[in-house]
Amino acid sequence: MLYYDSTIGEIVMDGAMLRDARLRKKWTQQDAALALGVTQAYLSMVEKGHRAMSDRLVLKAQRMLKLRPTVLPLQPQQETMSDTSRKLDFSAELGALAYPGFSYHRARRRHNPAEVLFSALNEPNLDARVAEGLPWLALAYMDMDWDWLVRNAKLHDRQNRLGFTVSLARDVAEAKHDTRPAQELRQRAQVLEGSRLAREDTFCHDSMTEEERTWLRQNRSLLAEHWNLLTDLKGEHLGYD
Repeated sequence: MLYYDSTIGEIVMDGAMLRDARLRKKWTQQDAALALGVTQAYLSMVEKGHRAMSDRLVLKAQRMLKLRPTVLPLQPQQETMSDTSRKLDFSAELGALAYPGFSYHRARRRHNPAEVLFSALNEPNLDARVAEGLPWLALAYMDMDWDWLVRNAKLHDRQNRLGFTVSLARDVAEAKHDTRPAQELRQRAQVLEGSRLAREDTFCHDSMTEEERTWLRQNRSLLAEHWNLLTDLKGEHLGYD
């Protein structure tokens, strides 16, 4: 299984999950050992819980066994909010999840995309390039734990930011004529309609000046206005090529 170790602030993979993933891939222990660059004896000890997995082995196992990062467990949210020592580097997090805008960051351990998306939306200020990548997460990882994401967004009054993110992802899907993802993303945005907040907010850019706020109130998109957000971001700006 995977579990969250709060003493090191990382997701930990153990031998049982490694074994399950190997069997799903129909690999023998010898096949897996060869692919992972370890001896069969060492792999056997890892799978039995007699040896811990190194960071390098965890990363390689995730890649070689093609484990979707959405299977990574979501830590209890109270830990996310209180653990100020573990601030995420969002450009690196997006790169690790294969976002093309930060591809040079890919060789690192990944976190669950639902956690990355929520943690980013909960930030008062994000780099503009990171903010542009958030709708990509909603589009690329349709299998993320949506219930967890919506629940925590509502808990921290971030449903408008999430609704806007999902709506932008829907716009990108529609522009590419990806009908099925567009329909699913539309349904996900509708889930948040009933809890849409009347309070004005930004899309992770709280430090903007009053002059910028005034300009955006007059020039933002209808979608941004609908979600009561001050931002000039539009789906047409997000090609994700």
